[in-house]
Amino acid sequence: MGFLDGRAVVITGAGRGLGRAFARHAAGNGAAVVVNDVDAEPACETAAAIVADGGTAVASVGSVADAGYARSLISLCGKRFGSLDGLVNNAAVGYHAPPWEDDDPERTRVLVETNVLGPLHCGTAAAKVMCAQGRGVIVNVTSGAMIGQRCAAAYSASKGAVASMTYSWAGDLAEHGVRVNAVSPIAWTRLMAADPKGNPDAPPPERVAPLVTYLLSDLSAGVTGQVLRLADGHLHAVRQPAIIRPVLHRETWTVEEIAAAVGSELVLESPPRERWTL
Repeated sequence: MGFLDGRAVVITGAGRGLGRAFARHAAGNGAAVVVNDVDAEPACETAAAIVADGGTAVASVGSVADAGYARSLISLCGKRFGSLDGLVNNAAVGYHAPPWEDDDPERTRVLVETNVLGPLHCGTAAAKVMCAQGRGVIVNVTSGAMIGQRCAAAYSASKGAVASMTYSWAGDLAEHGVRVNAVSPIAWTRLMAADPKGNPDAPPPERVAPLVTYLLSDLSAGVTGQVLRLADGHLHAVRQPAIIRPVLHRETWTVEEIAAAVGSELVLESPPRERWTL
């Protein structure tokens, strides 16, 4: 008996890396999986591997940045498997460049469309189905880069957007029986391999997969609006953005008063250490 018996899920970017690991683990726990990837060969390979292991899967090839394709991807799950119980928004691209060299608008556009609009398109399409049926789970994939990774401003911004998307959807969908969470993993993938500071000793994607299966399952029934991080064997929750106290009040503020408050009364947190942004 698997944790996801009888469930049907869509996993984007599942041809390689984390997505492939998520898809195979979910299938191994009983889920029927729609395996999406922008490249046909790896998508079909992942689906075939699931079937060879005795599971159920179908490949779907296309870019989640295309809103029309994203809607058809979500529809495919219901048409093939009779329901849509889960969506894992994993598809993403990245690149590294210092700010003064990050001047390729096409490269930035592709990143934003894939990493931000992709989850948005798939998530809104899934939300319609899940709200109508009164149940479902969305798992987004963010990154430690959401708090700021050097030489990766566009990628960091995109993953911050995914985290914000998670918090927003969780609030909107809770009353409809739909849960929304995110994972923030560290694993050795193509994205990390392309990072000049990537750690080849990072764990394989398979180490992260149980966290996604957990969030898709009924074991996490009381969990929504959270970002859970699994990095080098360390599991923890990520603090949501919040106002730092104290909150000072004046009817009007002068420049000098602001300077005095920032220098003495306000508590300013230090920038996060780089090791948390990988």
